[in-house]
Amino acid sequence: MRVLLVGVGGVGEAIAALAKPREWMKLMVLADYNVKRAEEVQKKLGDAERFPVEAIDASNQEAIEALAKKYNVDLIMNAVDPVFNKQIFDAAYNVSANYMDMAMTLSEPHPTDPFNKVGVKLGDYQFEKAKEWEKKGLLALVGFGVEPGMADVFARYAADHLFDEIEEIGVRDGGDLYVEGYKFAPTFSIWTTIEECLNPPIIYEEGKGWFTTAPFSEPEMFEFPEGIGKVEVVNVEHEEVLLVPRWIKGVKRVTFKYGLGDEFTEVLRTLHKLNLDNKDKIKVKGVEVAPRDVVAACLPDPAHLGDKMHGKTCAGTWVKGTKDGKKKEVYLYQVADNQECMSKWNCQAVVAQTAFTPLIAMELIEKGIWEGSGVLGPEAFDSIPFMERMAEYGFPYGMRESA
Repeated sequence: MRVLLVGVGGVGEAIAALAKPREWMKLMVLADYNVKRAEEVQKKLGDAERFPVEAIDASNQEAIEALAKKYNVDLIMNAVDPVFNKQIFDAAYNVSANYMDMAMTLSEPHPTDPFNKVGVKLGDYQFEKAKEWEKKGLLALVGFGVEPGMADVFARYAADHLFDEIEEIGVRDGGDLYVEGYKFAPTFSIWTTIEECLNPPIIYEEGKGWFTTAPFSEPEMFEFPEGIGKVEVVNVEHEEVLLVPRWIKGVKRVTFKYGLGDEFTEVLRTLHKLNLDNKDKIKVKGVEVAPRDVVAACLPDPAHLGDKMHGKTCAGTWVKGTKDGKKKEVYLYQVADNQECMSKWNCQAVVAQTAFTPLIAMELIEKGIWEGSGVLGPEAFDSIPFMERMAEYGFPYGMRESA
């Protein structure tokens, strides 16, 4: 496979590191706005021929198309903030390359009732173009990170193999990670985190469809495995709620809850109060800049925090329903330990855990195990081949079951 990797931040680096030992990966172009960053990753990989470096502006669709043509790529992997999704998605279509992302095109809150009604939903732009992709015989894989991505594969597996009827599928994400030496240091893109956490969270219910609620709503204590323990989780906007009901029929409720912590939640609320979460540019002393970009620039780069991070992060899918007439609950999960991730790949746990799903998906597409055309989420494919490969890639899954 020949891949154009757009974005060589923390997750992009982890994707490249995981790709290096895979013989089926013939070429992966490391394309980033920050060429020095891409060169830094290339040097770590030690293989300039298979991992060439290119400068790219992810907002420039023509430039993306030109690079894709230059290297004759099979797939464009979108590893930048989702604000750039439309142009990367459309570029792939124009050059007849397959496409993959880890977060779908952005939502827009309902103009008059944002905490009850949906406006433009995550991925609407992409799903509206699904028939065009089908006609062209191209495949756009959307939501192929860890959450969304692995969590959706778990939902498919539970529906096919563990339950007869499903009452609720709820993604639950939490951990005990902390960053030494910083008062506040997000372990993932703050741009994306602000988008997810301050937008109205979306919920799905059978008969009602998709609807929204207030940020940080419905707090609950969830017990995470492998020593992490109980963490308070709250509703957050996320793609799984949009993806699961499209392919898993009969599910009565779908939610996504994330363990943010009181301090992180308060920081996000303060940014919102001060309008520093605004992603639209404003003029400051003759210079146009988006407040959210300023916030991101002021914080440490998550890609360089690995040696200061400690603890574990857990991503998983909790499913409640019945099997053979008996009630049951299952939590399918993956726990990534930061020390192990740094030792194996020199990448911190959050970005490494996010990166393995697109690599497995690429392998399954390359080997013809997963096939299709159009705009498809992880639930559209057989879960078994993916889950069989998780341990081989260094991210084994676990399952906790209770009656």
